[in-house]
Amino acid sequence: MKEFNTSGPNIANQHYTIERTELINKGIKLVEKGRYFTIWAPRQTGKSTYFGQLAEKLTENGYKVAHINFENYRNEPIHSFIGRLTWKLKEYWQLEFHDKTIGEIFKDIEEVENQKLVLIIDEVEGINKEYFGDFLHSIRNAYHSRQNHSLKSVILVGVSNIVGVVSDNASPFNIADNLNVPYFTDKEVFELLGQHETETGQLFEEKVKLKISQITANQPGLVNGFAMKLVEDYPDNKIITYNDYLKVEDWYLRIAIDKNFANILNKAKEQRNLVERLLFTEDQIPFDIDRESIKLLHTNGLIKDDGKGFVTFWVPFYKKRLYKAFYPYSNGEKTSILRSIAVSELFDANNKLNLDKLIKGYKEFVKRRGFNVFREKDENGNYQSIKESALIYSFETYIQAFLQVVDGKSYREADTGLGKSDLVINVNSSEYLIETKIYYYESQFLNGKKQLAYYCQSLSLSKGIYLVFCPKDVKYSKSIIEQTEIIENPIGSGQVVEITTYLISFDEKKWK
Repeated sequence: MKEFNTSGPNIANQHYTIERTELINKGIKLVEKGRYFTIWAPRQTGKSTYFGQLAEKLTENGYKVAHINFENYRNEPIHSFIGRLTWKLKEYWQLEFHDKTIGEIFKDIEEVENQKLVLIIDEVEGINKEYFGDFLHSIRNAYHSRQNHSLKSVILVGVSNIVGVVSDNASPFNIADNLNVPYFTDKEVFELLGQHETETGQLFEEKVKLKISQITANQPGLVNGFAMKLVEDYPDNKIITYNDYLKVEDWYLRIAIDKNFANILNKAKEQRNLVERLLFTEDQIPFDIDRESIKLLHTNGLIKDDGKGFVTFWVPFYKKRLYKAFYPYSNGEKTSILRSIAVSELFDANNKLNLDKLIKGYKEFVKRRGFNVFREKDENGNYQSIKESALIYSFETYIQAFLQVVDGKSYREADTGLGKSDLVINVNSSEYLIETKIYYYESQFLNGKKQLAYYCQSLSLSKGIYLVFCPKDVKYSKSIIEQTEIIENPIGSGQVVEITTYLISFDEKKWK
């Protein structure tokens, strides 16, 4: 029986595999044209699987393909690099090279006639800088004379934008092509999950498939990870349900030790100010790959261009987990909140939650404690987190304390929007969608309500809570008020959604 693969390249007879035919054909055409080209993409995009498929097809077409990984050669001496290079070339090409320098090896390669050779160098950034330039210059020389020898294509692969790396080290390096390896499409995710359904008879609820696609943004590694965890945890379920999915998502967010997220978190900490601006404000930050902070976060799979020239989060799972990772757990506010919640006053005779009283309790808490206690400090007592984060985290702490008292549950929706937090809470089998955001200007405030109504309806919820933090000393229009209103037909289905708006005042001048 096949399984979902979460590490290394897929093996077709062991793993559920998507053959990316269109992408493979693009690679074949570049090789047939004698192009030497680059590929860069964040980890977990399926690059290794893709190259395995490309190499297989090229082999069928009469090429000999050598695929060599140099991930851990950053500190290796030149003789170690040459040893691995010549060993792999012998393994894949059945050709022996006994030379002592990189230039001599490529000179001998260029003397090979009447063959069709392809060289794929994976993790090219891992090569020691002391001889990396020499390696690229040798490839460049081979490229210029490729019509006269057998090395028909060289493909350089990395997780950073290696076009720039190549140019810096071997300028002018005439590798003009870069082949993009995108994440899966929705269709490919459904096809992958469908392979498991066909082989085993175990089905995924349609909503589960959609949620996997949404929270992972179709990143191949995460798609396989979520799917594998679901089938491992629920092997006897004929149908994997949405509740099963929520348990796995909770595990991924709170418990799973994920090496790829660990890398994301380390990079996010390096650029904490920028990441928190994306998490807690709606600042439109231009996407410019020449800015080191943006390049760093983009090449590690955290942010991307939103299609309009601005930065947005790429994978909702990473956004959710970063939100939790930056939370200041040491502030100790939860205990005092728990003592102040009078549960008997928060429910009516039918045991329905009185949201007005819940929010009133939160407002009283804010007046008493303020927001600075929700900002994390470093070892010197200086604030690490931006001030806007304190607003969202204060409500998060309050609502989670309340849920603990009433044995309620919560989960976040897979949304990549900036500067807002969408939380679904489940209390006594009733669900409420609460959106928290910071007020910036009137049209943003008004559009936010419509978007919330749309979101509620997409989740089959008839009510939404719109909690907006409003700075003092701002002259507000008459439309910026607390109220409950009905928004009709958010997505044209004939249904209506009830949106209740709450305004939380804060004083920016008191922030340090």
